[in-house]
Amino acid sequence: MSDYPQRVTDSFNERKRLIRLRRKKENLRFWEEFRIIPRWLMALVAILYVLALVIATTVNLAQAHNPNGNEMFPWELRDNPALASLALAGIVTAASLCLAAIIFLLAYVNRDASRRGMSAALWTILVIILLPAWGFIGFVIYFLMREPLPYPCPACGNTVGARFNFCPNCKCNLHPSCPQCKREVAETDKFCPFCGNDLKATTDVVEVSAQNSV
Repeated sequence: MSDYPQRVTDSFNERKRLIRLRRKKENLRFWEEFRIIPRWLMALVAILYVLALVIATTVNLAQAHNPNGNEMFPWELRDNPALASLALAGIVTAASLCLAAIIFLLAYVNRDASRRGMSAALWTILVIILLPAWGFIGFVIYFLMREPLPYPCPACGNTVGARFNFCPNCKCNLHPSCPQCKREVAETDKFCPFCGNDLKATTDVVEVSAQNSV
């Protein structure tokens, strides 16, 4: 039992290594990822932005007719409603960009967690809870902890989840181990990263033995 914590640590490190390898194969692009955000949400954010601009401009022009002037801006802008409206539009745009970024990130976390087989509701709620006190730390935690995307089975090409141990279509072992040291290796490994065993040579021997037995 004394080496049990070490075995647990080694197993965790091996699984993290496999997750990193599968993430490298994802080849994510910004615009492709941006498309998973719902179109209706993008349209809603755009409508709210235009509405905020209209309201801000209307209030600013109404203040321009106030005998005391528009106290929202310095003296040089109070007598020029056009410049005041332009400055206000810039303020509204900057605030809207920050809010839109948060809204889009929340929507992305929700959709991305769902397609990765994770709890979309749990991660969305966690990010929202951490947002007021810790800012974007919730998003950072999600991007560090998220599971790899489903990937094609190396044997039959059928899509399998990152947590699957065997392919449901061909029963391929999705978490193969080195026959020499019995530690988990990735599908793309040619040599065992722990003992240096030639995995391809071992695979060839197994395939030849299987063919001879047939």
